[in-house]
Amino acid sequence: MIQLLLLPAALLIALVFGIPLLRYSWLSFHADSVLTGLVAIPNHGANWLRLLHDQRFWQDTYQTARFATVSVSLELLLAIAIALLLDQHWRGRGVVRAISLLPWALPTTVMALGWRWIFNTPYGPIEQFTELIGLQPLNILSNPYITWLATVVGDVWKTTPFAALILLAGLQTIPNDLYEAFYLEGGHPRAALFKITLPLLQPYLLLSLLFRLAQAFGVFDLIQVMTGGGPAGSTESLALYAYLNAMRFLDFGYSSTVMISGFLLLVIACLLVWLIINQASHWREAMK
Repeated sequence: MIQLLLLPAALLIALVFGIPLLRYSWLSFHADSVLTGLVAIPNHGANWLRLLHDQRFWQDTYQTARFATVSVSLELLLAIAIALLLDQHWRGRGVVRAISLLPWALPTTVMALGWRWIFNTPYGPIEQFTELIGLQPLNILSNPYITWLATVVGDVWKTTPFAALILLAGLQTIPNDLYEAFYLEGGHPRAALFKITLPLLQPYLLLSLLFRLAQAFGVFDLIQVMTGGGPAGSTESLALYAYLNAMRFLDFGYSSTVMISGFLLLVIACLLVWLIINQASHWREAMK
């Protein structure tokens, strides 16, 4: 019965995601660009051979993986702390819960414009403050070594509430009786966090991690608005590289190849994360 109820959603997902995925997979084996008159011509895997030797693709893959790893790790740590705080009973909790969701509710483009102004040289508030106290300009968005940190800050501020919301929903499912019994046996609140809260939150942590990993690996609008992939391509993501090939160079065949390769890398990363967390869970159970 449950499978029948899930069937409409499964069909919708297959329709929305499956058809474009098949289309891009087909295009990745064809030359479809302004040079071919935008006519898809079979090229016998030349796009994939070009991808293997494309240093810009591998650079963008590394930058995307670094961005996703750092931002998702920070978001989960902050989300756990925020969810635990919002799960407590104190006056004004409902108002704070609503306010905490505002960054997530804002359109990413609007948020990215705000952060670009904050980090702007010389008119942003950070540069204005450094000038006020007599320091040299930081030139945040002009420094290839720290610009990506600015994009991480913007992403963490934007999407941490989403992860916190998932974890807060998980905290609501944990019975208070477990904590009361634990405290009656002399347990400490800090020990309850590691012996009750985090183990029972594991499915929600995994869900939040996979959602955020997929979103961070496909980041586009934040990078496009904040830095445009610069300076010198130091913040360019795979999604932005695929966009540039399609919309700037009109090379839709190679753009599809980049997108499909990014999708495959994401699937592999998600499977590895899922296997590692499940293995850690089994190992923890065996140690008890």
